[in-house]
Amino acid sequence: MLLSLNGRTVSYDLMGPETAPVVCMTHSLASDSGMWAEQVPPLLRAGFRVLRIDMRGHGGSAPVAGDYTMGELAWDVADTLEALGIPRVHFIGLSIGGMLGQAFALEHHAKLASAIWCGTLPASPAGGSEVWQQRVDTVRNANSLQPLADPTIERWLTDAVKTQRSGRWKQIRETIIGTTPAGYLGCVAAIRDFNFVGRLPALRVPVLVICGADDAGTPATENKRIANLIPGARYEEIANARHFPNVEHPDTFNRIMIEWLNARMRG
Repeated sequence: MLLSLNGRTVSYDLMGPETAPVVCMTHSLASDSGMWAEQVPPLLRAGFRVLRIDMRGHGGSAPVAGDYTMGELAWDVADTLEALGIPRVHFIGLSIGGMLGQAFALEHHAKLASAIWCGTLPASPAGGSEVWQQRVDTVRNANSLQPLADPTIERWLTDAVKTQRSGRWKQIRETIIGTTPAGYLGCVAAIRDFNFVGRLPALRVPVLVICGADDAGTPATENKRIANLIPGARYEEIANARHFPNVEHPDTFNRIMIEWLNARMRG
């Protein structure tokens, strides 16, 4: 579905009973809301309403020229909720989706019932400037994400997914290629310029942090750090998984996710 928001188009998907508690999901860089396909059926079966939002220049959402900030990306979520008449959500975000999720929690906490942040970071990656610049130059020179498709998906998924679920692997790879250069570059700027470390200890919201044990880009140490910074937060690690544990091990991820959400509903 499409929503006109601040003069541009935002793509979203909303499923489930109108009276059900809402789970809002945001995706990784160079992905889209389809990365949560394995989570939607169990969420609906558990009685939740599911809202998936494509970031600027990703999936069906229009890009915005220039650099983005985590705060702006969080406002996109808040404005979407306002337009849809949704007052409060349980938030799930992976990678940059978890980074903007932290901004959402810090700036729009009244709209947040609980949060699950996956494979993410509390601040811009230390020492990553050269790597990010190489990726930026590659995308600008090609005016496409095609050259990044293979190295990116190798960071996201183990070879087991490629061999055993080749259709899903190809689907995710094509989504990388389909991401607009403007959306990618704008979001990279946000990743390279944020730091929530000093503010996370002030959060008073239930937070679960999940990470694949073999995630190289957003390693377990950084995800544990987030959980340690937030009073009462919990950390869960999924073995034999890289950056997309929700795709690699959906049964394990879904069990953790549903148990967490059900516990929040019981109060």
